This record gives sequence, C-alpha cells and structure tokens, in this order.
Amino acid sequence: MAIAPGTHPHRQHLADSDSAVFDLIKKEENRQEHNLELIASENIASLAVREAGMSVFTDKYAEGYPGKRYYGGCEFSDDVERLAIERVCQLFGAEAANVQPHSGANANMAVYFTFMNPGDTLMAMNLDHGGHLTHGSPVNFSGKLYNVAAYGVDSESERIDYDEMHRIAVESKPKIIVSGATAYSREFDFARIRQIADEVGAIHMCDISHYSGLVAAGVYPNPVPHCHVVTSTTHKSIRGPRGGVILGHEDYIKKINKTVFPGLQGGPLMHIIAAKAVAFAEASKPEFKTYGAQVKKNASALAKSLTDEGFRIVSGGTDSHMMLVDLRPFNVTGKIAQEVLEHANITTNKNTIPNDPESPFVTSGLRLGTPAVTTRGMVESDMPTIARAISTVLGNPDSLPGIE
Repeated sequence: MAIAPGTHPHRQHLADSDSAVFDLIKKEENRQEHNLELIASENIASLAVREAGMSVFTDKYAEGYPGKRYYGGCEFSDDVERLAIERVCQLFGAEAANVQPHSGANANMAVYFTFMNPGDTLMAMNLDHGGHLTHGSPVNFSGKLYNVAAYGVDSESERIDYDEMHRIAVESKPKIIVSGATAYSREFDFARIRQIADEVGAIHMCDISHYSGLVAAGVYPNPVPHCHVVTSTTHKSIRGPRGGVILGHEDYIKKINKTVFPGLQGGPLMHIIAAKAVAFAEASKPEFKTYGAQVKKNASALAKSLTDEGFRIVSGGTDSHMMLVDLRPFNVTGKIAQEVLEHANITTNKNTIPNDPESPFVTSGLRLGTPAVTTRGMVESDMPTIARAISTVLGNPDSLPGIE
C-alpha cells in the first residue's frame, strides 16, 4: 500500500513531528537574534553551511577514507571528502589534511596519540595564561595521560616569554610543543617556536582553533610553514560547522589518519564534512578576507573603547579577534559580570587572566571577541557603543533583576 506524500513520519517537518524541539530551536534562534554575541569562540554559520550540515549525507556510513571504505555506496561521500581536503589544503597551503575529527579536542587527541605515549612530556601554554583544556589541563585526558611542561607569559608585558619557553623545552625535552591558545590575543612567533622544537627534537603542533579564520583571511600569521602539524576547529572565526581538521606534511597526516580511524573514531560525520567543504570554499573568497580584516579592526576598536571606559585589557591590546578584560578596576568578578551582562542581552564568558587571584569558576576577567558581531555587519564605529553598554551594566550590577 502506498503512503501518501507528507504522511510518512520521515517526510514530516519538525514543527509537525516534534513541537517541543521545534519550539526550543525557535527560542535559540530568537536568543541569537536579539543578543549581542561577544563570545570569542562563537560565530554565525551561513545558510549554505547549515544546508549542507542537514543534508542527506547524515544518513551515510562511510568508515575509512576516500577509495578505502568499509561500506558500499560511498562514491559521493568519497567525492565530498576529497573536495573538503582539497579546499582546506589550498586555503592554508598545506600538503595534506584529515577532515574527519568530530571536534578540535578530537583533532588534538589524534595528534597526541600518534606521536606520544602515556607518560611522555607535552609542552603547551599554561591554561591560566590562555591555554586550552586539551593543552594539559589536569582534568582533561591531556593532563592525565602526559607529563605537562607549561610555558606562559611574562608577568609585566603579559606576552609569551620565548626565552623562558626555550629554557623549559631544553629542560623538559617534550615530544610535542603546542603553540596556539584559547585566550591569548597576541600573535605567536611560530618560526621561533619551530626553532625551539627542532633544537630539542620535538614536534611543533599548532592549535589555531581560534585564529583559523584570521589566518585564512591573511590577517594573522599562518603557522603551516613552521609546523609539523596544525589542528583547528571549523566553527569559530572560520565560520563553518562544528567540527575539527588536521593539516600537515603528508607523511605526518598518513600516520595521523590511522589514529583518527580506526584508532579514535568510527564513521565520519559526512554531513558535517560536506558543510566543512562549503565553509572552506566560503573562506577562500575575497569577501571573507574583507570580513577577517574587519573582525580584527573591530577587536582593536573594542579593546581601545573598553580602555577608554576604564577597563584594563590584558597585554594592553589585541592582535587578533579577541581580548581579555581585567575586571578588577570595576570591583566585579568574571562570574558576576557574565551573569549581569546576560541579563542585559550581552553574551560573554568569564575567563581567568594571568596570575588570577580568583578560581577558574569565579575569575577576574572576561574574554570578548568580535567574529559574531562582525558577521552581523558591525564596524569600528559600533564598538564604543558596545563598550559603553558593558561599562554601564558592570558599573551598576545591582540595577538588574535576579542578581545576587
């Protein structure tokens, strides 16, 4: 018996089949539409990226790699994965890539598992100075499996102390040195770090999860020429779907491929790989270069405007899309600031600052970024208005309801 079109459950729209989830999606859409999004790790994917991410590729199992799958019916999966690889390699000037990692954390894990054994030394940026959980946090697999030698910033300049980094590397003999961070607003000297890595026989891995969009736009240094391996998320400043990617020399990627599958993951998310391919193509267009440049201009303008409002910006400014704001001049913690700003429809995240006297659950700072507001069309002249709004709210936190 034939089923009438539109009556089969698989042909029903979400609004008809699951009103609870549909309503939550609409609420989140409304929140994004009416909130000022200043979280540095968030952005707004294009309609084309979202269309690819919800495509029929979500139905396909494609364990393995193009031309070497463990399932039939993968000819188009092969094509779209090859396309994503080709596009991302061209975008960053890399020899090879793996586009299968489900996240940036998975990408970092794959590199570590390929080139280190438990108990080996991993050298990365101190989390309190801007490093990521997967760069050696004791509550993360990276800190549990490996001996962590952390480098950080100079106490006065609040910029990376490369002489100290060199000393730590010579002393600890790490297997991998990680550059890149989650809350460091300045440029990295990738060439200097590669020199240090070569001297001690380490692999230089760069995590550009935060900076990848700026690198693609040509407004932040490209680490690919100075690294053995580069990892990134695909959803922050590069404005793609949530996921990860690994770039590097072909011989390194061949080894990493075996770790990603079958070592860490099963079937790749082919719909997300299709969306990554779309995002990489978008990031190669001239208008994306204009966008990336505007992100950086907006960040610089916002940092200056916040300084004018009486805030202290860690390291005195920014070379990227983000900044760390020291809230102590306003006598408010990051936890309270995040909460009160959210009541004012300004979305941020609390963050530790170097040598923070508060705990990571409280913090003395906020991390702010401009990728999302730039996507929505804001420019430098809008940044003083944003800074004034933040200053007004944090200068009068008791005026908002529900704050204790």
